[in-house]
Amino acid sequence: MATISQEERGTWNSKLGFVLAASGSAIGLGNIVFFASNAYQYGGGAFYLPYFVALFALGIPVMIVEFGLGASTRRALPQALSAVAGKRGEFVGWWSLSCALLITMYYIAILGWALGMMVGALGGLFEPGATAPFAPFLEPSAGVSSTVYFFDLIATYWPMLAVLVIWALNGMILIKGTATIEKAVRIFVPLMWLFMIGLIVLALTRDGGLDGVLYLFTPDFAGVSDPAVWKGAFAQMFFSLSLGLGTMTAYASYLPKRSDVVNNSLLVSFMNCGFEFLAGVAIFGLLFAFALNPVGGTLSLSFFVIPQGIAEFGALAKVLGFAFFFLMVVAGLTSSISLIEGPAAALRDKLGISRAAALAIVFVPGALGSLAYTLPTIVDPGLAANGTLGLSLLDMMDHWVFNYSLLTVGFLEVIFVGWVLGASKLRRAVNLHTRIPLGPWFDVVLKYVAPGLLGFVLIWSLIQEFGGGLYAAGNPLGGFDWLPVAVPLFWLIFTLGGAAYLTYGRPTPPPPSPFDTMSDDVSAL
Repeated sequence: MATISQEERGTWNSKLGFVLAASGSAIGLGNIVFFASNAYQYGGGAFYLPYFVALFALGIPVMIVEFGLGASTRRALPQALSAVAGKRGEFVGWWSLSCALLITMYYIAILGWALGMMVGALGGLFEPGATAPFAPFLEPSAGVSSTVYFFDLIATYWPMLAVLVIWALNGMILIKGTATIEKAVRIFVPLMWLFMIGLIVLALTRDGGLDGVLYLFTPDFAGVSDPAVWKGAFAQMFFSLSLGLGTMTAYASYLPKRSDVVNNSLLVSFMNCGFEFLAGVAIFGLLFAFALNPVGGTLSLSFFVIPQGIAEFGALAKVLGFAFFFLMVVAGLTSSISLIEGPAAALRDKLGISRAAALAIVFVPGALGSLAYTLPTIVDPGLAANGTLGLSLLDMMDHWVFNYSLLTVGFLEVIFVGWVLGASKLRRAVNLHTRIPLGPWFDVVLKYVAPGLLGFVLIWSLIQEFGGGLYAAGNPLGGFDWLPVAVPLFWLIFTLGGAAYLTYGRPTPPPPSPFDTMSDDVSAL
């Protein structure tokens, strides 16, 4: 089996290119509205306590682990973990990437809807008289209704075309690896920051906009004792920083060996969190300026609430609406290219195949999965739940994969590095080329703090899950009532089966471990 050399794999042309690509991976749809939604749901400013605990006790240390593994081994996640923990490490790596592929499928479906709304912003989105083939929306709306327009959109086949366009754009960006990725992020990432700053100016120059910002930074500590708040912060941090998905390890594997992993981790983490704070200011300012309720997740805020506020700008609504959804598409693309690059890089490392072949293996099931999430079949005409078959599938898959896979992979990564490899070995490898050396505290975080926090959240989530009945079991599904059972089973069979096949069905010698000569004796560091 052919081995791909580092020259064939590719390298970043500059540190700036890597930082832009990694921060672009981290900055996505979740940053624009998910942070604001969580902050509102979990007590405004009080959310920052668990948020910063998650950042410093989990986010940055796990980012250092993922960058350190990629930069030291020059391999994507499965082979990197194989160098740390053998076949069990490789299995976890492939399971992570299998889950990431499922996330990519529905993430790109959401981007397809955003593209549809972007085009609609120049058409009928901000015009009165909208209807949709659901009982609550059969009569034309008296005014502009982004909610009605969205449900009319997803009940058609147009999102399927939009999804194929998004996959094609990803292919164009990924076709030459780091060279084309770097060219794209040098345009997209600064553009995202400029658009977000524009939204802030727009929000704070409206009456009431400042009230939203004050609410965002005013703490209500009553909710800090609720485990759901901490779960929300940890899940937010992992998804926001693209941790547990294999993306950061793949990107770091293209770094020169003497790269400063600690500095890169801090830069990417703080850029991501800075963007989230700017997004929170913009979104809360807009929502309070128009007395709109910020309750909701990524979908409802993105497609219902914020466009409804933009409609208040009258003649400017079409331009501003187009700009907002363009921002969503661009932010989503910088994340989706990394989600695809993770498994593509791993397949090249494992099978020794060309980039085009690896991308084809990812694109075919990925595009088919995205199309499934945009199926317009109406299963809930009364809109008691999700309305269409595609949106119902997306809601259920997101619940299982997002809530459990990212945190589980993060938990296993820190166990492998902290206990199997020995945290001090990674620390020594990282400290060889950094201006900010890690102290023994890093070992304590990896061995005790991070796995303790992640283990607590996972166990608490499982208790809540099985104490409240199977997710979505009571939703109207129009003859597809078996889906709440089938979706989690499919998730487990697809991801565990794929991981087992690639680990044990296609055995390859483990890569040489760069950590073998690293001492476990902390005093030697």
